[in-house]
Amino acid sequence: MGKYLVLIVIALLVYWLVRSKLRRKGRGGQHKTITDDMVRCAQCGVALPRGESLAARELYFCCVEHRERHAKR
Repeated sequence: MGKYLVLIVIALLVYWLVRSKLRRKGRGGQHKTITDDMVRCAQCGVALPRGESLAARELYFCCVEHRERHAKR
């Protein structure tokens, strides 16, 4: 009976260690997407990630409407 209890405890310990390592690996990928450069919309000044902005003549915009308004000036 004692042998089975020790085996169960060892199995649970191995499971816990593997699970915690997998969680740490998954967290590393999230930080890469969060650190995207932030830019400001040339029309309204709102800050947004560079990947989500619209670029035109070295300026960044949050939407098509703001890009068109700026072009009409």
